[in-house]
Amino acid sequence: MEAFHRVVAIGFFDGVHIGHAALLEMTKRRALERGARPSVVSFDVHPDNLVRGGETKLITSAIGREDLIRRLYGIDNVVFLHFNRHMMQMPWQEFIESLIRELSICHIVVGHDFCFGYKGEGTAEKLRTYCTEHGLGCDIIPAVTLDGRIVSSTYIRSLIENGEIEEANRFLGHPHILSDTVHSGYHLGTRLGAPTINMYFPEGVLVPRHGVYATKVCLEDGAQYSAVTNVGVRPTVGNGNRVSVESHLFDYSGNLYGRQARVEFYHFLRSEVKFASYEELSEQILRDAADAQRYFAQMNATD
Repeated sequence: MEAFHRVVAIGFFDGVHIGHAALLEMTKRRALERGARPSVVSFDVHPDNLVRGGETKLITSAIGREDLIRRLYGIDNVVFLHFNRHMMQMPWQEFIESLIRELSICHIVVGHDFCFGYKGEGTAEKLRTYCTEHGLGCDIIPAVTLDGRIVSSTYIRSLIENGEIEEANRFLGHPHILSDTVHSGYHLGTRLGAPTINMYFPEGVLVPRHGVYATKVCLEDGAQYSAVTNVGVRPTVGNGNRVSVESHLFDYSGNLYGRQARVEFYHFLRSEVKFASYEELSEQILRDAADAQRYFAQMNATD
């Protein structure tokens, strides 16, 4: 098989959890065996948004998914398809034939519950039969369980919404992340003696439980800083209803405006509360910072 052919994992991969990891590792293995390029095909919009109506809040944005797949699994060919009504109504054979033709696919890897095409009529087993008949390879990855529970993006979303970040991270296999550009804020943190960087969750991405978290902030140059991060609407300041993500980096000074950063969530420290004064808020920020530093010290001691 020539090098330009691809072994492709197909799925949405929201969160890129340990169930997805099984697909990605198999994709790399088959690509190595066949001398092909390991690749991932995903979608920009969650299919359920069109198929079932409503909105499925995502664990990670498309940018976040691509970052995780590249950084953690070393697959740099990630293709996003635009999921629209035309694709939703496409017969499954037509969808898979066009994909194979466009991407020169020689082998496909999917999960056991994978379905595609009009009314979800294309199933993993139908795909396997199709691949066999057309001389292509196909792997169907069985459900991955942890503590007797099937690992799913739906369950991980519920954990994140409840602030159960450590449990969510066990099912993800990595820290929950937010990737975004650093925005200019109100500079209140600087006046309070704890300068912060300001970020936002992209539209359509799930917002964790409002409150304060022990986090790490990773910069474009690979530098990583322990931090304390507030997710919420800043009730003491009166910032309206827009949710902001404000991180105070320990042992860092400099201007990050306009640069990309990644916040990794490790531990929920406390709920968001409204303070009577900026002085109370300033004192609490210092306590939060100390709590986060203690958390990381304990985590490092047990590694």
